[in-house]
Amino acid sequence: MPLTGGETDADGCRFCTEIAQTPACRGTELAVVLEDAFPVAPGHRLIVPREHHDDLFSLAPAVLQAMWRLIAEECRDLSRGADHGVNVGANVGRAAGQTVAHAHVHVIPRVVGDVANPRGGVRGVIPLKQDWAASGPTDV
Repeated sequence: MPLTGGETDADGCRFCTEIAQTPACRGTELAVVLEDAFPVAPGHRLIVPREHHDDLFSLAPAVLQAMWRLIAEECRDLSRGADHGVNVGANVGRAAGQTVAHAHVHVIPRVVGDVANPRGGVRGVIPLKQDWAASGPTDV
């Protein structure tokens, strides 16, 4: 079942509901892999801690380690071949665009030609800063 956004606590959290309804979610005892409800690209996945925490940076080191292991596995699975790549990113806090108040990391498969100019990758969240070479020196 795809997930939707907008939740603010564990009682109404779609990620918590999905995890509870699918006890055999792919993952570990600490973190799982879920399909994104509004994928940016086919295969867009979320790495989500099983326990509800709003903030990625509030997670215990063991949970973060489990999440990064799953992120690495998903990246290897999704970025096969010279014309494939992957973006990994997290929106932490409302100002950064976090819409589901349950910590999670996006793993988005990419392929050469999926956008006209992929240069700058995740910097594209602020479009005028995406082409850093054209906009002059910045902290990269």
